[in-house]
Amino acid sequence: MDAELNALEDRLRQLIGLTERLRDENGQLRQQIASANNDNKLLRDRVTAARARLEGLLGRLPQDAE
Repeated sequence: MDAELNALEDRLRQLIGLTERLRDENGQLRQQIASANNDNKLLRDRVTAARARLEGLLGRLPQDAE
């Protein structure tokens, strides 16, 4: 009986350790996602600004006279 209880106790310790590691990893992954989302927003904003500048430059080009 003691051996079974000790084995169960060991398994519970392992499960608790795994749960803590997974919780930490989950938190890190959430931070990475938040950072990636922020980077993506900044890049979208830069692309939008570049597109607006290009459209402005294209609008100033002379039209071909045929």
